[in-house]
Amino acid sequence: MKKMKKILFCIDSLVCSGAEKSLIALLSSIDYSKYEVDLQLFGYGGELEAVLPEKVKLLEPLKYTAFTTLNFKESVFYSIKKMDFKMLFSRMKYSYQIRRKKSTHPEMARMFWKSISKNIEFNEKNYDIAIAYAQGIPTFYIAEKTRAKKKFAWVNTSLELKEKDVRFQEKYYKDYKKIVAVSDSAKQILSKTFPKFQKKIEVIYDINNPKMIKEMAVTGDCYSDSFKGLRILTIGRLSNEKGYEYALEACKILKEKGIKFKWYVLGRGPLKEEIEKKIQEMELENNFVLLGVNSNPYGYIKNSDIYVQTSKFEGFGLAIAEARILNIPVVTTRFDAVYNQMIDRKNGIVTDMNGRAVAEGILELIENKTLRENIIEYLKNEKKGNVEEIEKFYKLIED
Repeated sequence: MKKMKKILFCIDSLVCSGAEKSLIALLSSIDYSKYEVDLQLFGYGGELEAVLPEKVKLLEPLKYTAFTTLNFKESVFYSIKKMDFKMLFSRMKYSYQIRRKKSTHPEMARMFWKSISKNIEFNEKNYDIAIAYAQGIPTFYIAEKTRAKKKFAWVNTSLELKEKDVRFQEKYYKDYKKIVAVSDSAKQILSKTFPKFQKKIEVIYDINNPKMIKEMAVTGDCYSDSFKGLRILTIGRLSNEKGYEYALEACKILKEKGIKFKWYVLGRGPLKEEIEKKIQEMELENNFVLLGVNSNPYGYIKNSDIYVQTSKFEGFGLAIAEARILNIPVVTTRFDAVYNQMIDRKNGIVTDMNGRAVAEGILELIENKTLRENIIEYLKNEKKGNVEEIEKFYKLIED
């Protein structure tokens, strides 16, 4: 009998977001008669843990991860009890650094690892394959704290870095056999950022399974209000790269035009309070509705009239693919990877990156019934999903 290969995956957490949903889809497609899979997280309690395949072994939190769940007072008492203050000092150092100045995600990841890595224990298990399924901390962890015959790093976004971060990350990426970008445009940017690694960058698109999504759309939650007008939906982390300022501007314009609509948002993130404040300032409380997060968003997508993505950049744009699978017309900004799946005025409308352009795209779908009907018909007949990407995954890890 052929020996099963041991694979370790690592990702920040399983909150309901694009890379995380992509990982769940990949893990749901793996042949578990051939592979034994472990998963290491840095944050626990994410919504998608509930749909993690049973065959995947979710590893215990790392000691430092568990330590960070304590409040400051508890962490001090813990350190005194153990007579070990290394984790406390590292936590205080990182906290001071990120509060001192506004930092990008790559900068925060670098500061975290420089402050914390000496307190992160080594995974003593021997793996055949180890995969960092996100840039940043998972990439540093797999490179430095695990033992595997082959290591692979996924990049789920358009990774443009400052020179300091390029130099810092280079020493980790050199330990990987291949670096996987989730779109052609992400590969181009990655190749430009790390020219010395061009030959080991490959593309594997985020996997989306139409059969699974359609089944989950029937069983998932849906809108609980009694609203009878036009439903617009956006899914995405409440963060700068998702361009919510464009969404709010477009929402204001639609309201001024007298359109009867509600614009719902599934997501959470650091800009939640700022967005809520702007909703009040712009008097959009009855139009722009934050729903929080849901591990199964497909019932919401299925019962929407228009799906809108206002991103400034995306690695792939998984939520757009999910809307297309459920035949919902899409209005999206022209972010770098958009044409990997969008055909303007065929399966949706691609607009300039500003609120007025987004509003005009939505209005055209509302007012031009022929265009809307043609888009829906095109969506019904276009190729759905990309489960064949699992074959690229197998080729990558077995080559």
